Amino acid sequence: MNRRAFIRNTVLTASGLLLAPSFTRAAGASFPVVRTPEAKRRFKSDAVEKTIARVQASIGNQELAWMFGNCFPNTLDTTVDFSVIDGRPDTYVITGDINAMWLRDSSAQVWPYLPLMPQDPQLQQLIAGVINRHTRCILLDPYANAFYKDPTKVSEWKSDLTDMKPGVHERKWEVDSLCYPLRLAYGYWKISNDTAPFDDAWCGAVVKIVQTFREQQRKHGRGPYHFMRRTETQTDTVPGRGYGNPAKPVGLICSMFRPSDDATVFPYLVPANFFAVVSLRQAAEMLDQIHHDTVSAGDCRALADEVEQALYQYAVIHHEEFGRVYPYEVDAFGDYYCIDDGNVPSLLSLPYLGAVKPGDKIYQNTRHLVLSPANPYYCQGKAANGPGGPHVGMDMIWPLGLIVQGLTSTSDQEIKECLVTLQKTHAGTGFMHEAFNKDDPSHFTRPWFAWVNTIFGELVLKTFNERPELLS
Repeated sequence: MNRRAFIRNTVLTASGLLLAPSFTRAAGASFPVVRTPEAKRRFKSDAVEKTIARVQASIGNQELAWMFGNCFPNTLDTTVDFSVIDGRPDTYVITGDINAMWLRDSSAQVWPYLPLMPQDPQLQQLIAGVINRHTRCILLDPYANAFYKDPTKVSEWKSDLTDMKPGVHERKWEVDSLCYPLRLAYGYWKISNDTAPFDDAWCGAVVKIVQTFREQQRKHGRGPYHFMRRTETQTDTVPGRGYGNPAKPVGLICSMFRPSDDATVFPYLVPANFFAVVSLRQAAEMLDQIHHDTVSAGDCRALADEVEQALYQYAVIHHEEFGRVYPYEVDAFGDYYCIDDGNVPSLLSLPYLGAVKPGDKIYQNTRHLVLSPANPYYCQGKAANGPGGPHVGMDMIWPLGLIVQGLTSTSDQEIKECLVTLQKTHAGTGFMHEAFNKDDPSHFTRPWFAWVNTIFGELVLKTFNERPELLS
């Protein structure tokens, strides 16, 4: 069953909302107990629990405090499977309502816990296990976006017209799928100073990432990847007999799918290419300092420089209302698509990923565009305004987009508005969702979507640390 089927069919019990006794009320509180009962939680972190207690005791907005206590630990409560394999930590992380591990989602789900590792060695081991699992996945198939824990399991998508392997859930080629593991590895290393996950196998995975990116620059032909699916959903398959629409080989990296797992219109997905520049430079620093591998580090930097130069040559356009902006997708023939998507990487998320400075003039122009009616997927409704995207259709706001808007804003008023919107649109569940209708938040998709829960916790925690008055 694919994501869209789960959107149609999944029910509240999957999220853990009904794992607690029928919305019983917390003692002395005005909000129901909806967090997964302690005995059923997949992993327990002292540092996470202490953070929840500290935030809840200190902020005046009791509903946000309650939501933070539900959402921030949701990845640990419901999605992680930790073990030790051959003496090394191993962590398999599902997205929530789908029993498969996306390289992107799993990285993003544990990212907000990185700063807590110094206070919790077990949490650090859990995250090291995610990195170790990523290494094995990438070496198995760098073009796949999602994997199974069992390396012998055959996918329900085995009939896709691509090179499917056992252990692979889905093989949609997305540039960001190889960026996120590098981002997580770099963040882990910088905070912990632990180099144990970065062995020869990890170096081999980085070499495989660079090789894959270069193949998808398509300077010498279309490369080895192709994908088609027998489906009624247009965005679940790739045009051009599985190779995508034409693109001029200029140094940018083709991405057949977006982070929403929808097929791209033009093959150069601009925010994903910006993400690749950042990730390659992070990998280069790690290869240099940990392994003293100047050759591989040099390859990473050269590729990052080439992609960055191509971005500013081919992925900046003049918009009649907003001036110089970044489009969402280009083909380098002069065609472009000016939208944004609620998923990450997005144009809105570029400062969050470290790709541009928040004050970058082109980014600010782009931000004004994507948060306005000039973006056909920006929603303005009776219940809320906010970023949407093509994945679930028109008039659906993505909490993930609202959260990223708050994380990338430098305005107290804008951050406050994002928090207020998130607070009033959780439909009484205490959790975030994939998307909700702009006029009716009770119409939402994916009640169990761990990434958006955890990143909501990241926004609340960042606000608590930097602007606590906004949580009063």
